[in-house]
Amino acid sequence: MFYLVNSPWILKKMYPQCLWQVNTSDKKLYLTFDDGPHPEITPWVLDVLETYNAKGTFFCIGKNVDKYASTFKSITDSGHALGNHTYDHLNGWKSNDRQYLENISKAKSIIDSDLFRPPYGRITRFQLSQLSGEAFKLKTVMWSVLSGDFDNMLSPDECYLNVSRNSGAGSIIVFHDSEKAYNKLKTVLPKVLEHFSSKGYTFELLRGTLVE
Repeated sequence: MFYLVNSPWILKKMYPQCLWQVNTSDKKLYLTFDDGPHPEITPWVLDVLETYNAKGTFFCIGKNVDKYASTFKSITDSGHALGNHTYDHLNGWKSNDRQYLENISKAKSIIDSDLFRPPYGRITRFQLSQLSGEAFKLKTVMWSVLSGDFDNMLSPDECYLNVSRNSGAGSIIVFHDSEKAYNKLKTVLPKVLEHFSSKGYTFELLRGTLVE
């Protein structure tokens, strides 16, 4: 499986309207969690974040929100932020525009957020332009650092090093509160929180003026 841990400059240049990193020199990190909610894994993530007084932003799949409504509610009840991750985890490159936008709209009806992250990071310029328009008013959030927790070929230690070596002030870091990622996440997330907390970092929400 090929992917880049850090977002390459050429993608940032191609999609300048997306948020790739928060512009700050403060010791702040932005943890994001894709593909939930999950009835066992998401509550575990929330408990670990609480232990470190950390906040996160959860980019949820609409069908999981419908299926696990109480778990979804617990995210905001715990003081965390939400984002739209489509209703059915659609790949924008493989979906026609109408299908893709309708799927996002369906998720938007149950996910109260002005943030959006495309599954796999795959979205066309036309789709992006529609999401930022009056019909959706969504800000598309990409990332600075991919943990690789979804990668079956990666060990937990390698996943941890992806994050610890490549993150700094303003980094947006991707994890997944999903079954495919949990074996690594349960080791890596506490280590990342401990490591950066010991260096004076805080873990903040993606919202408001940060995404302008």
